[in-house]
Amino acid sequence: MIWLTWRQFRGSAAMTAALLVVLTAALTLTGPDLASRYATGIASCTQDDSCARFYDRFFDEYQLPFLAVSLVVLLLPALVGLFWGAPLIARELEAGTHLLVWNQSVTRGRWLAVKLGLIGLTAAAATCLCGLVVTWWSGPLDKSAFPELAVMAPLVFGARGIAPMGYAAFAFVLGVTVGMLVRRTLPAMALTLAAFAAIQLAMPLLVRPHLMPPVTSTFEISEANVSGIGIQGDTGSAHVVLGPAVPGHAGAWALSSDLLDPSGRVIAGRGEEGPVKVSTTSGPCAPAAGPPNMGACLAEASRLGYRQRVTYHPLDRFWPFQWIETGIYALLTAGLTGFCFWWIRRRLS
Repeated sequence: MIWLTWRQFRGSAAMTAALLVVLTAALTLTGPDLASRYATGIASCTQDDSCARFYDRFFDEYQLPFLAVSLVVLLLPALVGLFWGAPLIARELEAGTHLLVWNQSVTRGRWLAVKLGLIGLTAAAATCLCGLVVTWWSGPLDKSAFPELAVMAPLVFGARGIAPMGYAAFAFVLGVTVGMLVRRTLPAMALTLAAFAAIQLAMPLLVRPHLMPPVTSTFEISEANVSGIGIQGDTGSAHVVLGPAVPGHAGAWALSSDLLDPSGRVIAGRGEEGPVKVSTTSGPCAPAAGPPNMGACLAEASRLGYRQRVTYHPLDRFWPFQWIETGIYALLTAGLTGFCFWWIRRRLS
C-alpha cells in the first residue's frame, strides 16, 4: 500500500517539493540582507528619533514580496485540500476502481490509513516548513509593518508560525471527507474550497478573539493612535479619526478602538470621525496662522480629557494563539479522520 500510494502521489509530491525548494532558496538568500538592512536602519534612526519614518520607508520598499510570500502560505492549505484531499477517494469512487482495490487482501481501513498518513503528513510537513521559513524571512518586516498588517492581524497571523500546518492537515482531511460523501471529484473540490474558506473566515472573526481574554486600556490621544484630524474654520471643534494602533504596544491586535469625551462617553469608533471640542480661533488647533500642528492639537485635546479606549491582544500572545489554534484544527482533523474510518467501513460500498 505504501508503494502504491507513493506511485500515485509522487508526481504531486515532486512538484510541491520543487516549488518549496525554490521558495526556500530565494528566502534564504535574501533574508540575511533584509535583516542587515533593518538592523542598520534601526541603529541609524534611533540616533535622531526618526524610526517611524524608517519603518514606513522600509516596509514600503518590501511590501510587494511581503504580501506575495504571505499569500503563498495562506493559499497552500486550500490547495492541499482542493487538489490532494478532495480527489483522493472521490476519484476512486467516480471511476469505480475502489471495487477492485477493496476486494484484494488490503482492508478498507488499512487502505485509508496509508493514504491519509502518507499524504496528510507530507502536506502538513510541507506547509509547516513553508510557514516557518516565511516567518523567519519576514521578521524585520513584521516589526515595521502597518498596524493593519502586523503579525497579530488576521490577514498575516494565518501565514506565520505553525498554524499553517494545522490548516493544511484539516483542509486535506476535509477534502477527503467531502469527496467520500459527494463521490464526484469536481463537486467535491468546489465544496471543499467553499467550506474551508468559510471556516478560515469564521476563525479570526468569531473564535480567535476569544481564545484568551482581551485587554482593555485607556490612552491619551496622540499621533501614535490617531490616523487623521480635520479642522475647518471657526467651528469650535476638530474631527479626530482613531487608527488601529495601540500606543506602547507595537504589533498588538486591536479588536475595538473608541474615542471617549471627557465624561467617558463614546463619541466615535475606529475609522469614524469624532468631534473634539477645542478652540479653533486660538491655540494649537487654530488654522488661521497656517496648518495646525497635529501633535500640539492632539496634546491639547488630551489635556481637555479626550481619550482612546482600546480592546486588544498584545503581541506576546502570538505563540500561545498559534499553539491554541493549531490544537483546535488538530482536534477538528482528528474528528473528521474518525468519521472517515467509520463511513468507509459502514456506509460506503
